[in-house]
Amino acid sequence: MTRGRFITLEGIEGVGKTTNIEFLRELLEQKGIDVLVTREPGGTPLAEDVREVLLETRDESMGPITESLLIFAARSQHVSTVIQPALNAGRWVLCDRYTDATYAYQGGGRGVALETLERLAEFAQGSLWPDLTIYLDAPVDQALARIANRQPDRFETEDSEFFARVRDRYLAIVESEERVVLIDAMQSIKEVRLRLVSAITEFLET
Repeated sequence: MTRGRFITLEGIEGVGKTTNIEFLRELLEQKGIDVLVTREPGGTPLAEDVREVLLETRDESMGPITESLLIFAARSQHVSTVIQPALNAGRWVLCDRYTDATYAYQGGGRGVALETLERLAEFAQGSLWPDLTIYLDAPVDQALARIANRQPDRFETEDSEFFARVRDRYLAIVESEERVVLIDAMQSIKEVRLRLVSAITEFLET
């Protein structure tokens, strides 16, 4: 049986990941591909519990290393019980965020050393990296303006300087990884979706 393909969607808050991941799912299904849509942190009951801990605002502060360890713990569970079995069964997996997000948020945003995150990634996920990553990019002020009216989670309460560091790390990943396709999320929905179709079409042809 042919292994499935692993596609991730990345970006800071406000770039439209939730809307566009559904568009990608429909696009792939129209091409006859069996797709599993999931998210990080989360994707399993246990990992979703960890997600709640990570996103909930509380009186006790959470250190960057604690945060990183919790994320990789959830990822290990997600990979071993959901993502890898689906890929082995020939299904395609479409995931809202993965380890690039950890490098961006905990590495760029929190300042955790990249070497530390790389060791944790190797331990938690082994050699499993996406076959294709789509990064939706937008200037921080414009992206955050899109979510200004919703109840913020613990990450969304961070200041614009934090998200600027996150975006900078994402852009560095784009430059260093051939699997990553950057799409300008400030375009119209129609233009963004045309770029998504183009990215998937090119990926299917490789």
